[in-house]
Amino acid sequence: MASGKLSARQKMINLMYLIFIAMLALNMSKEVLSAFGLMNEKLTESNEAATTRNEAFMSGLAEKVEEQPEKYRPLKAQADQISVLANDFNAYLDDLKSKMTAKLKDPKDYETMDKGDYLDNNFFIGDKLKPEGQEFLNQIAKFRDGVVSVLDNNPDMASISKDVKAKFSTDPVKNRDGNTLNWLDYHYKGFPLVASLTKMTQLQADIKNTQSEVLSSMLAGKLKVEASLTNFDAIVVPDKTAFFSGEEFTGRIILGKNDKTLKANKVIINGKELEADAMQAGQTMLKFPAGAVGEREIVGEFQFKEGDSIISIPVKSSYAVVPKPNSATISADKMNVVYRGVDNPMTISFAGVSDNNVSASAPGLSKGSGVGKYVMRPGAGREVLINVTGTLPDGQKVSDKATFRIKDIPKPSGVIAGQQDDVKLPKQNLEIGTVGAVLNDFDFDLNLTVTSFKIKVPGQPSVVVNGNKMNDQAKNAIRKASRGDGIQIFEIKAQIVGNSSYKLPTVSGIFVEITN
Repeated sequence: MASGKLSARQKMINLMYLIFIAMLALNMSKEVLSAFGLMNEKLTESNEAATTRNEAFMSGLAEKVEEQPEKYRPLKAQADQISVLANDFNAYLDDLKSKMTAKLKDPKDYETMDKGDYLDNNFFIGDKLKPEGQEFLNQIAKFRDGVVSVLDNNPDMASISKDVKAKFSTDPVKNRDGNTLNWLDYHYKGFPLVASLTKMTQLQADIKNTQSEVLSSMLAGKLKVEASLTNFDAIVVPDKTAFFSGEEFTGRIILGKNDKTLKANKVIINGKELEADAMQAGQTMLKFPAGAVGEREIVGEFQFKEGDSIISIPVKSSYAVVPKPNSATISADKMNVVYRGVDNPMTISFAGVSDNNVSASAPGLSKGSGVGKYVMRPGAGREVLINVTGTLPDGQKVSDKATFRIKDIPKPSGVIAGQQDDVKLPKQNLEIGTVGAVLNDFDFDLNLTVTSFKIKVPGQPSVVVNGNKMNDQAKNAIRKASRGDGIQIFEIKAQIVGNSSYKLPTVSGIFVEITN
């Protein structure tokens, strides 16, 4: 490129070419620095979430200690040791990171963090470690060895202990040239500040993840120990919540752990031992007169043979015997109206009448899944009448009805890049942004998709766009906008995903002010 006689014009072209290559290299370096910075921010956010989870675990464990001190106090003592080790090490790293960025004008200007002077001067003096560098290694060892010491008392934690030793090892490391380097030299010497800062944050993530894993494994081990018959409760499950006078009570008793291989040796209810055929795998069937109207108790015990001992689990529950009903309970789960274009969940039942003996009818009403559950899909009109009929155990029919108002889905609001109303965006963000529609303060969570819209840039003709992303014509118009220009996105049309037949109102427009 530089050989031979060149004209002044060619020499200038060659020089500009070299400058262009240098600029590309510089930009790539800045992009790498920024990438490290963004990674550091993501790790920081993740660490904050992990801190919240760990604090919630410790708070819940403290409540357990208050409820059952003898059972949970030893576990709490171990958890406290792990928390102290994690919090001390994390605080040390926070302080170190603060010192690393103390002299920066903007701690988030990652493109300026291309030097490694701070840690090089703070940790090293030539090829030797300074006291500060040795302190960093000591802090790692204190956390690692402290956690391992706690875990070594529990054989179920052997795998976690091994992982902690490997994750926080400070043994010498071989580089790709085969040379053995001290751990601190290999990981932190000569690296850009932003890279070392990110490594520190990753180390904090390892601390918090280790803490979470240890705490959750401790609790899992405790729950495994608790999975004994002595820790089960007997639960009475009636076939229905209320019974009529003169009926027989029907229901079943199940254990908290519904094990199909489990069968009681003996069950005594209200002073009477149940027949052998009532005791089935995982449950005991009940059948006796419900009694007079009012509150009735069920008391007794389960007896199981465990080893050489008989384990007795007390049974205590109650049920209500109520008069026969003469009116139905009809309610909309969302509100006192139903909406056109959506599935409106409803609960329809007669008190004391089983679901299979209740029928409801109305235009657009269909049976849902679950006891008393229905779905209303209203059609035309402003009201819908629901008729309900119940069949009592003696065959007698009872009926009731209710009227609900029908409303249309309200007008959606337009959004661009997740923002609505008066939006401020750079041109580039507007070009790649997605136009959407949302229903603010609406009781149903509907997924809306934009099918078309218009965009108007000052000094440019309106552009019609099909879909929810800017087409080439729209992008060209946006590029001609100036800073401070107000761009309008209007006549936004949207539809409900999965229900294209319902016509939504035109979506409210969006005003975007260009920032650069």
